[in-house]
Amino acid sequence: MNKHNQLITSDDGSHTLISDQFGVSYHSTHGALQESITVFLAAGLHYARHNFISEIKVLEMGFGTGLNALLSLLEAEKYRKPIQYSTLEAYPIHIDQANALNYIEILNCSKFQNAFINMHTAESNQTIQLSNYFSFTKHITKIENFESEGKYNVVYYDAFAPTTQPELWDETMMKRIYDLLEDQAVFVSYCAKGSFKRALKAAGFVLEPLPGPPGKREMTRAIKNVISPR
Repeated sequence: MNKHNQLITSDDGSHTLISDQFGVSYHSTHGALQESITVFLAAGLHYARHNFISEIKVLEMGFGTGLNALLSLLEAEKYRKPIQYSTLEAYPIHIDQANALNYIEILNCSKFQNAFINMHTAESNQTIQLSNYFSFTKHITKIENFESEGKYNVVYYDAFAPTTQPELWDETMMKRIYDLLEDQAVFVSYCAKGSFKRALKAAGFVLEPLPGPPGKREMTRAIKNVISPR
């Protein structure tokens, strides 16, 4: 676990980290909270909530600070819509850094402080029930080594940018993600790079470009369509 990531405050007052290993921020410095809400909740989870009747199965690529998971927990509680949340993280942050993040304070959700810390201290591959509507499984592994018995209907693709980890954004990886998804599943990412969108199309996704969060003109939503060409 890396103790040396730098804690900074983004433009909307929420914290993010600068990765000591990769030299880039975990979230947009224009607003960590606004990025997560715009990209992953509004474009991804809300879409799934309206299109899938039963329990929502989320796969997150890049647990990072845990902000996306915390927001998803709050959504599950608000709408009483069960969520099975699985997240991949190859380089977990240190618990001291998790404790320093201001998400609980800024979201005014002190009742979920313990749940947030439990996300960070959870053992790999162990499923924990964090509320009546939210189960959580963290896989401490690289996505290349991840194997799943089930399929998902939402993907939060929150890996570091293609310039930092290009192997996570190519056609081979997008085909791997495609095969992990149920039909009509939704894939969302802050990235709108042309090569990435071409990789999604080649994998069989149908793209829906959307306005991005503060500081970004565009983001990407993609759907696994039943009749998509492979």
